[in-house]
Amino acid sequence: MSGRGMEEARRRDGGDPLARFRGRFHIPPGTLYMDGNSLGLASEDALASLERAAASWRDLGIRGWLEAKPDWFTYGERLGAKMAPLVGAFPDEVVLVGSTTANLHSLAATFYRPQGTRRRILADELNFPSDLYALASQVRLHGGDPERDLILARSADGRTLDEEALIALMDDTVALAVFPSVLYRSGQLLDLRRLAEAAHRRGIVIGFDCAHSAGAVPHRLHDDDADFAFWCTYKHLNGGPGSPAGLFLHRRHFGREPGLAGWFGTVKERQFDLAVDFEHQPSAGGWQMGTPCILSAAALDGALDLFAEAGMESVRAKSLELTGFLLDQAEARLTPLGFRAGTPREPERRGGHVALEHPEGWRICCALKARGIVPDFRPPQVVRLAPVALYTTFEEVERTVAALEEIVRNRKYEAFSAARAAVS
Repeated sequence: MSGRGMEEARRRDGGDPLARFRGRFHIPPGTLYMDGNSLGLASEDALASLERAAASWRDLGIRGWLEAKPDWFTYGERLGAKMAPLVGAFPDEVVLVGSTTANLHSLAATFYRPQGTRRRILADELNFPSDLYALASQVRLHGGDPERDLILARSADGRTLDEEALIALMDDTVALAVFPSVLYRSGQLLDLRRLAEAAHRRGIVIGFDCAHSAGAVPHRLHDDDADFAFWCTYKHLNGGPGSPAGLFLHRRHFGREPGLAGWFGTVKERQFDLAVDFEHQPSAGGWQMGTPCILSAAALDGALDLFAEAGMESVRAKSLELTGFLLDQAEARLTPLGFRAGTPREPERRGGHVALEHPEGWRICCALKARGIVPDFRPPQVVRLAPVALYTTFEEVERTVAALEEIVRNRKYEAFSAARAAVS
């Protein structure tokens, strides 16, 4: 099976229309990198853009706010316009600012307005915990009790969510719903349009955490009628550690007052009037707060150029091929060894990473890293693998499966401690 798998991998690599992009990324020497869903790799484009911004700081000083190419003053809005086609939004509906959790706080502070019996926030137990921490704190800020006012939809299998079950919880006590687009453990892709339509029929504002889909899955946030969305840019988008996060706000909400105001959200032409009264920019840019991190934004600027060149539909097509090939190989070679795929097989329900479950998941990850293969681990037993369309080859997927097969068959994982590291 391994020989046939390698033969098929090389055949697919030979016909890969995105193969030319791999050479523009810095692959750590001696490494087979399968962790792009946690931190994407550095590209020549991102580093060159970062160097240009650093040179502008060196040569222009404060004049860089208006005289740098591109200028720093409108960086968040400009990057938002550049990002917008990847998530199916109008240019003024997206801004790149802050962090994922900060953007959730900003948006929840805008839209969570508990009144009467409609006081609850609907989320789910499989969402990334940071979102739940933020939502619970928003409930407390409004005098509520998260035990009562933050509803967590349950999963029937501990891996996936059923949209119909989520919709069943959308009653007249719910003021706000927030769900992930792709579940961070299993890689399940939810039907955003279906959820948004159901929420709006019931008078509920709905937003989505797209951290595990942006850059791997093309979205249609405007047409799917999401009220808002937010995401990080250091995973599939390869923006670099701490790169600014994305914030989407549907145009119909531009007239709302931002729940958390700051001077960078002021109407741009009057920002330096330093008026006491706040007037927000009538776009997603109005939800900026503090001064943007220019050097981090610059790296993302270069990274986004690759997506404009490759095309998001092509990225998605290869991503599905890579994850499909990985699931096929895993089913044939790893299932007999005690692995279980936690990721849906249907392409329309799958994001950009694959979850392989095994009782010895943590020690298996350690054994992979010792061989120069970089996965990540999510408790209780998930080995997450993210073959990234712009730089992962099918041969690397096959080599990863072969390594997993050998590690478990020969119990090589037993050489590693069961104690988890601080960062897994």
